[in-house]
Amino acid sequence: MSFLLGLTGSIGMGKSTTARMFAEEGCAVWDADAAVHRLYARGGAAVAPMGAAFPEAVEDGGISRERLKEIIDRDPAALKAIEKIVHPLVAQDREAFIAGSETAIIVLDIPLLFENGYEKNVDAVACVTVSPNLQKQRVMERGTMSEEQFEDILSRQMPNEEKVAHSDFIIETDTLEHARAQVHDVVRKIRCGLADA
Repeated sequence: MSFLLGLTGSIGMGKSTTARMFAEEGCAVWDADAAVHRLYARGGAAVAPMGAAFPEAVEDGGISRERLKEIIDRDPAALKAIEKIVHPLVAQDREAFIAGSETAIIVLDIPLLFENGYEKNVDAVACVTVSPNLQKQRVMERGTMSEEQFEDILSRQMPNEEKVAHSDFIIETDTLEHARAQVHDVVRKIRCGLADA
């Protein structure tokens, strides 16, 4: 039975980079965002049900995230309908990944882990964090969103202090070296715990 570690953190905190570090430590890593991309891609399991509910979201045989964003901007209630279709499919993808993994530690990279109440389904939670200034700087440097969009995303996520307070492991991603050392430490602690169990 593998140890399930939930990995979470707000936008710009370095979660994707940290997830790769866990993979380098020999953990199996499941990425919620990547799962949604697979489901939306041509032939993905979400294409038919989403296409039936939102025909204008279909583009080149897949679901366009841009078009979904436009639909949600026009009708915020559409988000609930989208989640109703996608969340069960994401859950199936995650369960299949867990069932097919043979590593001692499985890391589940879930941005909205606390918001969706998924912390109850993992053995421990690791939260990535940095100062608000560095977080904002990273997001703005990507050049993919305005300051207003960034603030809007933050307003819909649990505050970072709360995520940190509810987590078992805190990984500060101020530098790559510091983050890598902490990831190594988390993996070592979990492996020691498994050896003692």
